[in-house]
Amino acid sequence: MKRILKGASLLGTASMAAGLLAGAAGAQQGMDPDFAKSVKEWTTRPEFSTPLVDHLPLSSTIPSPKQVFGSHIGAPGVLHSQPEINAYFRKLAAAAPDRVRIIDIGKTNEGRENIVVMLSDPENIAKLDQYKANLAKLADPRHISPDEAKRIIGETRPIYHLTAGLHSAETGPPEMVMELAYRLLTEDSPLVRQIRKNLVVAISPVLEADGRDRYRDWYYRHLIDEKDDLNKPAGPPYWGKYIYHDNNRDINFSDPSAAEMMKYYLEWHPPIMHELHESVPFLYTYSGQAPQNPDLDPILYGELPFFSNFEMSQLTKYGMPGVWTHGFVDAWSPGYVGFMSSNHNGMLRMYETFGNGGATTMLRHVDTGEGGPGVRGGNQTARDWYRPSPAYKEVEWSMRNNTNYMETGVLTALQLASTFPDIILENFYKKSANGIEAGTAKAPYAYIIPAGQTDPTRVKFVTDVLQMQGIEIGKANGAIKLGDKSWPAGSLVIKLNQPYGRLAKTLLKVQDNYPDDDMTTYDDAAWTMGLMTHTNIVQIEDKAVLDVATTPLDHFVVNGAIGGAGAGGYAVLDTGSVNLAQLRFRLKDVAVRVAEKPFKAGGREVPAGSLLIPASAGGQLRPLVEELGLTAVAAPADPGVPTHDMPVPRVALFSTWGSTQNVGWVRYAFDRYKTPYDLIYKEQVRAGDLRSKYDVIILPDQGRAPRDVVFDLAVKGKPLSYTQSKDQPTLGMYGSSDDIRGGMGLPGLDELRKFVAAGGLLITTGKASGVPGSFGLVDDVTVGGVSKDFYAPGPIVKANVLQPASPIFYGYTQKTMPVRWATNVLLGVPRTAKQYVLMEFPGGKKSVMSGFMKSADEVKDRPAIIDMPVGAGRVVMFATNPIWRWQNLGEYRMLYNAMLNWKALGGANNLAPVKPDEGAPANKPPRVDDGSKPTGLTGSEDTGTPN
Repeated sequence: MKRILKGASLLGTASMAAGLLAGAAGAQQGMDPDFAKSVKEWTTRPEFSTPLVDHLPLSSTIPSPKQVFGSHIGAPGVLHSQPEINAYFRKLAAAAPDRVRIIDIGKTNEGRENIVVMLSDPENIAKLDQYKANLAKLADPRHISPDEAKRIIGETRPIYHLTAGLHSAETGPPEMVMELAYRLLTEDSPLVRQIRKNLVVAISPVLEADGRDRYRDWYYRHLIDEKDDLNKPAGPPYWGKYIYHDNNRDINFSDPSAAEMMKYYLEWHPPIMHELHESVPFLYTYSGQAPQNPDLDPILYGELPFFSNFEMSQLTKYGMPGVWTHGFVDAWSPGYVGFMSSNHNGMLRMYETFGNGGATTMLRHVDTGEGGPGVRGGNQTARDWYRPSPAYKEVEWSMRNNTNYMETGVLTALQLASTFPDIILENFYKKSANGIEAGTAKAPYAYIIPAGQTDPTRVKFVTDVLQMQGIEIGKANGAIKLGDKSWPAGSLVIKLNQPYGRLAKTLLKVQDNYPDDDMTTYDDAAWTMGLMTHTNIVQIEDKAVLDVATTPLDHFVVNGAIGGAGAGGYAVLDTGSVNLAQLRFRLKDVAVRVAEKPFKAGGREVPAGSLLIPASAGGQLRPLVEELGLTAVAAPADPGVPTHDMPVPRVALFSTWGSTQNVGWVRYAFDRYKTPYDLIYKEQVRAGDLRSKYDVIILPDQGRAPRDVVFDLAVKGKPLSYTQSKDQPTLGMYGSSDDIRGGMGLPGLDELRKFVAAGGLLITTGKASGVPGSFGLVDDVTVGGVSKDFYAPGPIVKANVLQPASPIFYGYTQKTMPVRWATNVLLGVPRTAKQYVLMEFPGGKKSVMSGFMKSADEVKDRPAIIDMPVGAGRVVMFATNPIWRWQNLGEYRMLYNAMLNWKALGGANNLAPVKPDEGAPANKPPRVDDGSKPTGLTGSEDTGTPN
């Protein structure tokens, strides 16, 4: 308590005048006059700087950024690479080993090092391992008493973790944290001494290192001379290997940097994680606004505005305009990287600081809200209760302005945290204890994943994701009986009376507790894992489940099995696993047939879609079946049911240059499942001769409207080359172009038409499924849009299977299945073409399984999948997005089925045509979507769906 009162006194003093915080240092230590001169010159208006950052100490032992790089942070036209930034922090550690510790946490997709830097007083650095052990105890209060918790809190300093460089175009944070680190190590002001004494400041200098270097190369090639935001060219086609912003929506931790950060978090338990982003003017500080996840601890929703209001008041007091809170990012989705702290009883914090996407001083025109209701924050130049001193409508903005705002904000946040370190730790402990109590006090009390599910590989996907986040899973020692319900021995039990029980509930429950019908969400409205993966997960309301005897699950193991070969060879059972598709690609030189109907073999029911493998391939088959968790049985040469050959397709995946992210998620899935494909762009499509090279071409969801798939980036301004060079070595990766503008255009569409006519299969997903109907690749498919009242931020909705015998539904047994809503493009067909609709949306509110959809009647009886013959080929249009992020695993097989059965779609044995006088009423004339408005879509999931 003594420490708190002392800090509170300092807080009052600091609030009187910023000069007392920084000026005191000037009287005791020398300041760098060149820094002060440069910062004043690079700051475009006096009010864009503060007494916290207008000076920098000189040090004879610690290297400053200028001593290492030749210029101060914020120099116009200067961006540092990830190796340079990490090397600078290693120089700090070498110069001050008693005050800096560097932790290597792993590698990026492209092999760059991923580090965390910890800074504090020597006493705290010497006790880091003790602090780590103490924070682990506070994170799991089951093993300590309240008195022990008080003692631990008194002996521990909280870790305040700052994350920079998560988004590559947000270039300022990795620059700023270098100056911040130097300041924390060298400045002798009361503020900085207090921060060093009462906190351990941890920094991720460049969390997405691959994209940092690629964006930097692009900046120096194309953006460095751009001085007006109205004329600024597009950014590079790629940041990281697969995705752009979605690395901050990576709810299942597909990216190694996110997975490494999760592992680091569970080892060190920083009570606060603070993400540094760039977007809106001039500095937005996260308050956890509504809609809020009600399953998180209420304490969190007091802490967040406590910090954000203090920062807003302090920076406004220093004279900085455009500092605000609330009105922007909500606390609904748990999928942001830094939300791992809130998910684990800590606190996510976040800034959005105005940035230029580079280090060029630029004339910026601030959003005045004319973009309509989708503009979060409304008019960013208007005063509001959460924006008392708004930003300017037009401003000359520099990298140094960005650094001044962000560094002042962070120092102010650290001021508050270092004033109340015990409160931070007490809240962390209390939220952890409350999480355990919440799982005991109120239903639901647990989730059960029943044993014996048809596809155990999807169960493994779920358990691996849960356990990666520290959620405890038990395996039932015997059969479970609760009331009149029972589950077999070996079923998995996730009891919620554990420290991360609230996180388990958040991930597994149906998202049906949104506050009102006018709710909008910053990202996904739903993410329920059972529905997203088509795994049966049962919510348990009976408290007796907490007494079920279980053994802790180390990790879920799926053992594949293969029986002896019959005269005809083997049948690999189709249980719905994506690994069945992987098996076919890995047996690429083996002649494989597919059973079109169920049959019995070896005393087993062999489902339709099962692969028939000749006995001669048994040596190759056995290790693959065991590795992939599949089951193979002996099968006769003639199974007595119709079959078709399954030749391995030559696959091309088309990407625009201006919207690669959703394609990147398909690439990620294909790479994980060892699926061979060529990534092609406008250049390859325009070159033609596609049918000689490929059997299947996929146009995944991309852009904002179907026309973006065709025309992509406008041909204006200068050419934008994406080619490798000595000076820009990271460009030209994952494809190369002398000019990324222009799109495939009508000539490219004509080549796709020729490809299909010559027998190829064209598959489209999401918004790209508007291309065939909009541009005449198919007849009898209309493309319309939704009304202005329609809003569906990625809910999980019901879809009815109309043609269950189609190969696209091999591995699926439901006549109605959950799918993620993916687009505002509505497809339609006349009655005479109804037989080509494989799946449709029933529409209406009752069709929403998790999340929410406004004006849900607009999608009633709209096609979800269309499989249409064209010439000698076919076009399959998914209005869904069967590969959406690393989330909707339950839908992946539909895309794989279409690819692998490319020669058998629409066959007489597969489709039962619907007569013209049956089915849905005639379609109303659709409203054409010209792509002028954003889609406003996001992700979702759901719980218990039986296989």
